[in-house]
Amino acid sequence: MMEPTLAVERGLPDAAVARSRAAHGRNVVAAEDSSGWRATAREVVTEPMFLLLLVACGLYFGLGHTAEGVTLVVALLAVAGISLYQSVRSNRALQALRELTQPRAQVWRSGELRAVPAADLVVGDAVLVEEGERIPADGRVDSANDFAVDEAILTGEAVPVAKAPADAVYAGTSAVSGSAWLTLTAVGGGTELGRIGGSLHAIATEKTPLQRQVSQFVRRMAWAGLGAFAVVWGVNYARTGDWATALLFGLTLAMSLLPEEIPVAFSSFMALGAARLSRAGVLTKQPQTVESLGSASVICVDKTGTITQAGMRVASLYDGATGALLPLPAALPPTAAAVLAYARWASETAPFDPMEKAIVAALAAHAPVLVAPDFPLVHEYPLAGTPPMMTHVRRTPAGPPAVAAKGAVEHVLAVCRGLDAGRAEQVRTVARQLSEQGLRVLGVAQAEALGEDFPANQDDFDWTFLGLVALENPPKDNAAAVLRAFGQAGIGVKMITGDFPATAQAIARQVGLPGADTLLTGPEVLALDEAALRQRVAGTAVFARMFPEAKLRVVNALKANGEVVAMTGDGVNDGPALKAAHIGVAMGRRGSEVARQAASLVLVDDNLGGMVTAVAQGRRIYQNLQKAISYIVAIHLPIVATVAVPLLAGWPLANLLGPVHVIFLELVMGPTCSIAFENEPAEAGQMHAPPRAPGAVFLGGWALGRSLLQGLGIGAGVLGVYYVAMRAGRPVAEMRTLVFATLVLSNLVLTLVNRSFSQSLWRTLAVPNRLLWLMLGLALALLLVSLWVPAAQTLFGFAPVPAAELGWCALAALLGAGALEPYKLLKKG
Repeated sequence: MMEPTLAVERGLPDAAVARSRAAHGRNVVAAEDSSGWRATAREVVTEPMFLLLLVACGLYFGLGHTAEGVTLVVALLAVAGISLYQSVRSNRALQALRELTQPRAQVWRSGELRAVPAADLVVGDAVLVEEGERIPADGRVDSANDFAVDEAILTGEAVPVAKAPADAVYAGTSAVSGSAWLTLTAVGGGTELGRIGGSLHAIATEKTPLQRQVSQFVRRMAWAGLGAFAVVWGVNYARTGDWATALLFGLTLAMSLLPEEIPVAFSSFMALGAARLSRAGVLTKQPQTVESLGSASVICVDKTGTITQAGMRVASLYDGATGALLPLPAALPPTAAAVLAYARWASETAPFDPMEKAIVAALAAHAPVLVAPDFPLVHEYPLAGTPPMMTHVRRTPAGPPAVAAKGAVEHVLAVCRGLDAGRAEQVRTVARQLSEQGLRVLGVAQAEALGEDFPANQDDFDWTFLGLVALENPPKDNAAAVLRAFGQAGIGVKMITGDFPATAQAIARQVGLPGADTLLTGPEVLALDEAALRQRVAGTAVFARMFPEAKLRVVNALKANGEVVAMTGDGVNDGPALKAAHIGVAMGRRGSEVARQAASLVLVDDNLGGMVTAVAQGRRIYQNLQKAISYIVAIHLPIVATVAVPLLAGWPLANLLGPVHVIFLELVMGPTCSIAFENEPAEAGQMHAPPRAPGAVFLGGWALGRSLLQGLGIGAGVLGVYYVAMRAGRPVAEMRTLVFATLVLSNLVLTLVNRSFSQSLWRTLAVPNRLLWLMLGLALALLLVSLWVPAAQTLFGFAPVPAAELGWCALAALLGAGALEPYKLLKKG
């Protein structure tokens, strides 16, 4: 970490922070919504179901039906309460996720360095920004160490801009190299980004295919409801001449058709699914990402820190002066110690990269005499080239500055022009042998600088080859199991790494990556045309010596092949590919802020096993949402049939059910689909099935046909009870009681049936889901109250019926809702 300058070190005391915030506001570009409750309430009272209930209330009171009117007022409050509860529940889950994923900044306050949310920064704060982080607000550079910034978000210019003390920096730009202390000059809406309206909050999030399908389905149902409302109103009015009563029963049908539970269920499933993932160590930036996880067909994974362990260790050194390969620990001759020392001097002064930390530890353990000189950094050439190399120029106590470089063996050998071809080939052979053992190999070189006139390009020094450093980075204990889990789930795995090809393939073989013998390098990727690349990426598992442009081309080629691509990354250079992937996955511990902001998921503990959990959760959510919406479609059909068929068929006892009965059913159905089904555990075998096709219709084909058949079965059972009771000359109140009881009991059976599309009802009874049983118990209790409590009987227009007849209602419900159960058994057989 850079030491703060005297000016920066003073920073701001806590009292000054409060004054600055009062004067300039918080560091948020978009105005924060301070009226969450009002906005939610406004949303609830403008929902179609609420408005229909409001009209029905007015009609009941206008017709003098006070009890029914009061009941609908209570129902209005209940509908609003349920909607508010679901919204608050979802919003709390999303707010918790926003707080977890909010960028943080290092700030010097009251004499200490603190990590605070970026939104809490104020004008005058002293902020430390390091490579891979976003600039959190506008500011002025106080001190810098090889600090360069990508300002493309403001200027469109992709070339990094070097920054010196007194230079201005802007919110939203990214530090691509070095580090700097800044004094903030503007925050929030006062920043350049805020003034030009470039807030990311202002960008509308694109809807996922599932969201579009659900919205389209709800719109169609709403139009169908409007048409049915007009028909029923017209038929009733033509027969009775009473426009108010006709309107009341038209509203009944409209309410029975409107699937207002679907949007609530969708938002609840996404938000609560994201909250579940956060508890498992996977943070989602957008809740809708959760459902896309279930369709991931390819995952591109980094090697270092993702498949391999985060920590590294220097395993051996190759001494270029003697040609000796020395495994560590071992006594090091001066020439071998120099290899380690120059590798150290070519690293950051305060290393944060695991590889550089390993070099520092090895030097301290095996050549401690070389640790003592603290050579100040004079000039730095950041990691550059293809493949890359980095150079540091350090001041020595006596003599000219020491120039140290480390990087890819090919690059180092290319710049050591004095090395003869035979020696260079010998070095390549040793590097290849070390790589084939799964070791990461770096070349090390030295040069001399005359005075302070350094060349513009690091390659232009007069380099002398010193040797090789081989670092061990063994696979994580769970790496092989994680890759097997992806394979069993039908998800292809591609390893994309900047490492040496032999190293990448050696690690791939150790973890059992299918296709580990297939290889493409970054230069080969760039050399292929689009058609050839699409063909090659499909059959290649290992991509080595990759750089940003090559990673991006691979991701785009996979997408062009119709794959749903997830990609892991941690560095600044991974940003474009993470953004391009359908599901970008950043590492939480070692990932740069740029990578975390570009990604849609963050693995908090850098454990790739979290992706297996995330995919499983995505599939569970999609499957349960299918169950919930299938249930909604199926249960709405018999309600519509019960209202419409007797009227349109000219039955003498039409208009048996009114708004009060339909709203009772709505109050039962809403929590069932959005709470009970959301809590349903994953079905066995879902992670042994291939991912769903990205263009698959959510509720089409057999899925829709199954719902319609279920609805028709329940409708036949309910109308059968209706018709038999009517033909027997039963009083209207008794008929209404039997029909309503059959509908509610059918709802209970349908809920149990739809817990699985493959397992029979009897098998799913043993699957635990406390919330589902609570919802069913409440629905059954409400039915019994409405049937047996005199005041409720009067309100609903019911009459006492023998328990045996309720048994016939239960049988009709079981036969109607369970009509497809034999098909499940036959399919299993």
